[in-house]
Amino acid sequence: MMEPVPAMYLQNVQHMLPPQPQAPPAASDACLTIVHSLMCHRQGAVHGGEDETFAKRAIESLVKKLKEKRDELDALIIAVTMSGRRPSKCVTIQRTLDGRLQVAGKKGFPHVIYARLWRWPDLHKNELKHISVCQYAFDLKCDLVCVNPYHYERVISPAPPSRLVKDEFVHDCIQIEGEGGTHTVERKSGWDSGYGCNSSLPTVEHLNKNFWDPPSILQHSSMEQRPPSPILRGQLISPEHWCSVQYFELDHKVGETFKVIAQYREVKIDGYVNPSEPNRFCLGQLSNVHRTEASEKARLHVGKGVKLTLSGEGDVWLECQSQHPVFVQSQYLDKEAKREPGDAVHKIFPGTHLKVFDLHDCYDTIKGKAQKAQSAARAQALAVSGSPEAAHAALQVVGPKAINPESGTLTRDGMAQINAAANIGVDDLRRMCILRLSFVKGWGPDYHRVNIKYTPCWIEIQLHRALQLLDHVLQWTQMYEAGQDH
Repeated sequence: MMEPVPAMYLQNVQHMLPPQPQAPPAASDACLTIVHSLMCHRQGAVHGGEDETFAKRAIESLVKKLKEKRDELDALIIAVTMSGRRPSKCVTIQRTLDGRLQVAGKKGFPHVIYARLWRWPDLHKNELKHISVCQYAFDLKCDLVCVNPYHYERVISPAPPSRLVKDEFVHDCIQIEGEGGTHTVERKSGWDSGYGCNSSLPTVEHLNKNFWDPPSILQHSSMEQRPPSPILRGQLISPEHWCSVQYFELDHKVGETFKVIAQYREVKIDGYVNPSEPNRFCLGQLSNVHRTEASEKARLHVGKGVKLTLSGEGDVWLECQSQHPVFVQSQYLDKEAKREPGDAVHKIFPGTHLKVFDLHDCYDTIKGKAQKAQSAARAQALAVSGSPEAAHAALQVVGPKAINPESGTLTRDGMAQINAAANIGVDDLRRMCILRLSFVKGWGPDYHRVNIKYTPCWIEIQLHRALQLLDHVLQWTQMYEAGQDH
């Protein structure tokens, strides 16, 4: 018969066992209890010091804001304590004027702050993309912002294999000293903005502007912080299809136009032959009696191709899923790279995910160009008629350089600028609502293919919401002109 184990020994064994996990707090518990529990789940935690103080202040601030919204506070507690294993609803706070949140004297984007606390301590602010169920994600520009860290995914542009970076572009990479060591990034000079160049992305605090863009290549730039234009608040019913894709080989359109209905916010364009989904455009199944050997070879390398994702009301993201680079013409990327519109073709490396179209920026630019063309046409008419008001009208369009300071009349250069502004046509504005992409082979100033129509296989993506807004601007312009005539 076994002897009973002494009670003292049992107590010692109990001390050696790991502590049993405590049940997570509820929204009805005291703030201090909830903060303590959430502090225990932060990632990369180092006890003591400035980081712990900042984390505690940030969590305290959030818990206090959510005390009146107990269902959202419960959702936050469940999401954090269960590490996202159970689905949870949006956890929202009010959006500030500049989109940033101030905690302990530091400013940052709220969804980034809490994603760093509970998921990725080394997160850069351009590396987040919201999941499809999130209704108040930061980049949707709602009055409320979701800060549930499990409503976002981290998107990092991996470094491409070194063989994909041409030797002549090596000098376009620079070293930037910053937190966490030295980062290698591409210069913005040079015609070919080869996104996904090297290493991890530096923080934007160490770059004047970071023109990669997960989720935005500058999702959080100054252009993103302005309030949306009234036309973007649902005054127009969104189109049934959010984009149309046309496939070309050289200058021949091949196959039917592929339209993506609005319920599918992603479309894949690949080189395979079995379209198993309504939002998948397989180029491999398309035949062309005029197909050249160059097109045949290039098509073999399309592979998984690209994925386009609709974000918010009309922003578009692109992911290169092919094993070879793709080349994109995007006025949004031109602007972020500080290039003239249409001046550059952007090389996108395999695995890179970036923003290629911004609806608000496109709408504002279209509206500005249309208004400028309208004013220029008026100044043009006044100049032709010899009206003394011509100089004043020109001043409004092209500035003081258009006026001779001595005579107060229009200069030749000023008249040339007026004519150029007045000659902006519908086709010029339509190009702002379109993306062009070539597979495998690039085109542009540094290639022998000057025009995309000389590349073996390429696609054109027409963005329907942007085209709808363009139509609205043109109608408004015509109504304005009709009013001016009466």
